[in-house]
Amino acid sequence: MTRPLSILTVNTSDRAGGAERIAWLLYQGYRERGHHSALAVGVKTTTDPNVIEIGSPPERPPWASTMFQLRDWLAPHAGRAHKLSRAVFWLDALGRGRRAFEQKLGLESFHFPISRRLLQLLPLPPDVLHLHNLHGNYFDLRVLPDLGRAAPIIITMHDAWLLSGHCAHSLDCTRWRTGCGHCPDLTLPPTVPRDLTAWNWQRKKNIFARSQLFVATPSRGLMNKVEQSILRPAIVQARVIPYGIDLHLFYPADKQRARAALGLEPDKIFLLASGNRVKHNRWKDYASMRRAVEIVTAQRPEQPLVFLLLGQPGASEWIGQTEIRPVGIEQDLTRIAQYYQASDVFLHAAHWDTFPNTVLEAMACGAPVVASAVGGIPEQVRDGETGFLVPHQDAEQMAARVRALLDNPEQAAAFGQEAVQVAQREYDLARQTNDYLEWMQEIVASRSRSQTSAARPPLQSSDLRTSNG
Repeated sequence: MTRPLSILTVNTSDRAGGAERIAWLLYQGYRERGHHSALAVGVKTTTDPNVIEIGSPPERPPWASTMFQLRDWLAPHAGRAHKLSRAVFWLDALGRGRRAFEQKLGLESFHFPISRRLLQLLPLPPDVLHLHNLHGNYFDLRVLPDLGRAAPIIITMHDAWLLSGHCAHSLDCTRWRTGCGHCPDLTLPPTVPRDLTAWNWQRKKNIFARSQLFVATPSRGLMNKVEQSILRPAIVQARVIPYGIDLHLFYPADKQRARAALGLEPDKIFLLASGNRVKHNRWKDYASMRRAVEIVTAQRPEQPLVFLLLGQPGASEWIGQTEIRPVGIEQDLTRIAQYYQASDVFLHAAHWDTFPNTVLEAMACGAPVVASAVGGIPEQVRDGETGFLVPHQDAEQMAARVRALLDNPEQAAAFGQEAVQVAQREYDLARQTNDYLEWMQEIVASRSRSQTSAARPPLQSSDLRTSNG
């Protein structure tokens, strides 16, 4: 019988989307299974009482609350209280100014002193810290060694920022293996204005050299990078734990009924792409998708096409008789699922993607996928079984695969059915949550045994017993 754990999950924000959604669903899943679970975020957008904001601006250092209490105590002495308030204000301002100055130089600023209070956010110290994205201007990476001595740390990596001198994905660059510097693209998010990437990389390396971490990635591809990186010496254990999705929300449904619910035309062919502002997202390859749609339009002039862009605001544009229709940012997961259910083909061209939720959601809803063979996507899409993989930036091949599915509805339906089976078998959110909880129980039990062994006095001769058995 395993005991309930106290788990503090940490992420940039609690808003839905990408890594935030994964962290949110895991935090909720831990609670539903009877564990003491809270979520600490840099920016809080919900009213959930178990979500704690740790990085709200202006960020106050740990001593600030004591200073304000002292100010209130001195309130009857107005002059002294006013001077103390001004001192706290200027110290806050200096902290914010320091971060702005460092960022202007090209340094990744870690000056977020409140990160050191993570262990004090719960009534009792957490058994496990489950950290997600640590970039986003809210977390001090330098606290990892101290936090790891107090409680085991699991880091779920949603990108490769921890491995590099600034970028979340390095694309074709391999300088992250040897020290960064001479960065080929400072505009890759998180952007930096000057090339101090070698300094940033070395600082991370020094932090990891003093840390003990348990590291999870959703894809084997990202784990391969971790194993070649500065993070490797810090790793106590590492596991590949694929993302899971809520199969109660994402499931196959009648296509025409989904279209009616969304107000979509019943007699048109719908292609779908999904992503946060997909037209302008640096990691997505919208240009290849648009070109592929243009080619398909020219080759199939008899059938009207609509290319839906879920997550993209703006007005429609036309390529011949094909409409490219942005449908905006949608927060309602039921409606998101309906867009997958209503579509004939799901397109996902990318320059890099760790393990996109959108591909899993489309598969679970029965949409055949045509996607770039980059990052973790080949681990999701079974080429020729649940969809097609195409080379990076190959719009012509993407168009050919889309046309093959549109010209052969029976094959498209078979791909969709197989995709549903794969999603239900391998990408259930319950499976992902259980995988993490089982690992946490093992980690906590092993740590407890180690501490007990360290506290046990040396074995004496009187403790030895013989047995004739």
